[in-house]
Amino acid sequence: MYLSTSRAADAAATTDAVEAPAPRGSLRAVPGTVIALGLVSLVTDVSAEMVTAVLPLYLVAGLGMSPLAFGALDGLHQGATALLRLVGGRIADRTRRRKLVAGAGYALSAACKGALLVAATPWSVAAVLAADRAGKGLRTAPRDALISLSCPPRDQGRAFGVHRALDTTGALLGPLAAFGVLWVVVDGYDAVFTTACCVAVLGVALLALFVRESPASASAAGRPVRSPAPVRTLLGVPELRRLCLTSAVLGLFSVGDAFLYLLLQRRLDLPAAYFPLLPVGTAAVFLAAAVPAGRYADRVGRGRVFLCGHVPLAGACLLLLLPAPAGLPLVVGVLVLLGLFYAATDGVLMAAAGAVLPAELRTTGLAVLQTAQALARFAGSVGFGAAWTVWGPGPALAAGACGLLLSVASAGVRAVFRGRGPRVPS
Repeated sequence: MYLSTSRAADAAATTDAVEAPAPRGSLRAVPGTVIALGLVSLVTDVSAEMVTAVLPLYLVAGLGMSPLAFGALDGLHQGATALLRLVGGRIADRTRRRKLVAGAGYALSAACKGALLVAATPWSVAAVLAADRAGKGLRTAPRDALISLSCPPRDQGRAFGVHRALDTTGALLGPLAAFGVLWVVVDGYDAVFTTACCVAVLGVALLALFVRESPASASAAGRPVRSPAPVRTLLGVPELRRLCLTSAVLGLFSVGDAFLYLLLQRRLDLPAAYFPLLPVGTAAVFLAAAVPAGRYADRVGRGRVFLCGHVPLAGACLLLLLPAPAGLPLVVGVLVLLGLFYAATDGVLMAAAGAVLPAELRTTGLAVLQTAQALARFAGSVGFGAAWTVWGPGPALAAGACGLLLSVASAGVRAVFRGRGPRVPS
């Protein structure tokens, strides 16, 4: 659970990345590939969040799913990506066609948005969502590898912060679009799914037209890379092992935002039409904090920022346990804390790994890390759903918050006894 990267590893990784002067300013410090991928993610996230924003209430309130069943579905939403992350990462590294593998994942997710129109039962919806998440799993590691390979290690946090800011703009616009559709069309879930499908197709087109392979990938395309023992090589990177262990343990106790939105809706008795607006608040905070969090992580240590970033999630759980505040203060508090959690953990974790992985195995290494986190969150979602069903939401939230805080404290204590902090040199 201890996070660190050494100066030697950081310097070695520099030779695998494109070195360029880093001018001041967040947007000017990142290459065009990062901006293009950010725009693809923006459009794709509009599509994805349109669906995600309406599904919890649709399945639980509309189709009568129990918290345990929804926990299994939410876990499937996370865990369905696991194996394909590894498959996609390995294929991308072997063929050096990271853009092509990512494009296949984006295309699969776009097709699934259309398939939701014919899914008529909760578990047929679950099957489509599993395929959609498989597409996400296929594309995520190649996309993040393209970002990582396009800039030097010292700017990894900044680059991922810019990408996640653009991505989160889509996450902010998606629920607003879903809200607008539901406002015009009462119970218009089919209209939401149709619009989401069209937007997803646009994202695939943007990827095909404007995203380029990294220079190293383009020059080596068509010449498969054959590493005799890729897993052994990756397991030989101690920083990756620590990142995998830490993200997995914290993932077990990370309460999904869908659960928190459902609890907010129940406590405040929000009308169904307003439910899609809850993720907007989270996305707005994420958008505002993503770039500063990435730049701060580059300076003080990505591992440290990732670890401490889980404290706001624990705070959101504890806030929902308090009898007060109620109404707007409660909503604002939970959504702000959720946004800070995502800003300090999402791109920062990938930046921490990207700076220490060899270029020829960058995609596979990121996929291994993402798989560990996805499997842990799958188990955590099922566990939280079961705890809610057996004990009720209050004890389930308390258990999640305590688990997160104890895990963060344990990692901090281990870092102190090792005599060094969980930091990544800039």
